[in-house]
Amino acid sequence: MKIIIVGCGKVGYTLVEELSGENHDIVVIDTSEKKVNSITDDLDAMGIVGNGVSFQTLHEADVEHADLFIAVTGSDEENLLACVIAKKASNCKTIARVRNPIYNNEISFLRKELGLAMIINPELASASEIARIFQFPSALKIDTFSKGRIELIHFRVTPECKLNNYPLLHVRTSLNCDVLVCMVTRGDQVLIPRGDFIFREGDVVAIVSTPRSASDFFKKIGISTGKIRTAMIVGGGTIAYYLAKRLLDVGVDTKIIDQSPERCEHLSEMLPEATIICGEGINEDLLLQEGLDTVEGFAALTGLDEENILLSLHAKKASNAKVVTKINRINFSGVLDDLNLDTISYPRLITADSIVKYVRSMDASLNSNVENLYKLEDGRAEALEFYIKEPSKVTGVPLGKLRIRKNILVCCINRGGTIIIPGGHDQLLPGDSVVVVLTNSRLHDIKDILED
Repeated sequence: MKIIIVGCGKVGYTLVEELSGENHDIVVIDTSEKKVNSITDDLDAMGIVGNGVSFQTLHEADVEHADLFIAVTGSDEENLLACVIAKKASNCKTIARVRNPIYNNEISFLRKELGLAMIINPELASASEIARIFQFPSALKIDTFSKGRIELIHFRVTPECKLNNYPLLHVRTSLNCDVLVCMVTRGDQVLIPRGDFIFREGDVVAIVSTPRSASDFFKKIGISTGKIRTAMIVGGGTIAYYLAKRLLDVGVDTKIIDQSPERCEHLSEMLPEATIICGEGINEDLLLQEGLDTVEGFAALTGLDEENILLSLHAKKASNAKVVTKINRINFSGVLDDLNLDTISYPRLITADSIVKYVRSMDASLNSNVENLYKLEDGRAEALEFYIKEPSKVTGVPLGKLRIRKNILVCCINRGGTIIIPGGHDQLLPGDSVVVVLTNSRLHDIKDILED
């Protein structure tokens, strides 16, 4: 597939990184020669230095033969205009990044009237992710499928947790919980465990379940499921706005600290129910003065990754809060793991996941659509939701009789709103939405779960 990407910032780089591994012909465009060279030197892509809103530049990129056009510059308006020009110049699908809250209520109108395939808002998606975590602070990460009916919840096994030294075989039998353990991360290993697996302290476990069954499971293993009632956000950017709005809507007492008087005034107008503090969020005395030691949720959302890490480490030491850290640039995952941060949010990866999902679903010949896609554990694993469109060799056969590839697990079936945690006797049927978790491979179609 021929893909043109306008904008070579953090999101653009991540997109090329993800999509180049899917064997596509990629062209990147940016006005900065340095940014273009950074991508073309490191990754498999052609580069053009120019303005992505210019038809001449798009013509040079051969937009007439493009299958997909993605605009992710720092300007919403440039992204929308570039997509309109690309759409007029060719028959390609177009995706625009639009972040400004003033467009948030107009997304459907813009997508329809401008003929866009998708509008992505990584800040809003990131805020939604953090809000879900604050609703269930014991989780490290929560991914949702089937419009919230199914959750993929990651949590850490603590010394007090009943799962410590507990066999996987007994999770559904002895605990009598309708959940499926689909993945365990232990040190550098990412495992899809078998029944004889024994949980250990420090394991990061991922379960698939309905929200109600998950709550029952966590109570039985001794992990609290209480929601936070107070939150402190350091950094008053777009994610902070979206997050504060979500929290205020569910009754969470929310405080934002930002150093810009103009931004604080703007936030006060947009979020009259929030407490807005103008000051240096990195100031230890200010944080304590504003109640860091008693707050239940803390989000470090400044524009500097290093500052967010320091703030998070301090918040973990000075409080019992659930701490979320925004990271945009730093890729030293091993170092971040050693710091034992609670939850890390990567807005650029959320964007990449959304677009990779769309790209995999563009082939009309497939028997299934990729409804959702999440990269897990630094890309070492994936969780995908497929909608099965029509009969194939995976349908109408008990799962226990299918020759499913190694390191692939069918985790959940949504059949007309009924959630099934499958066993070997269950079958996949046309019309089902199916959640699959896998390591060390990629799936484009539901048939790909089978051995060749």
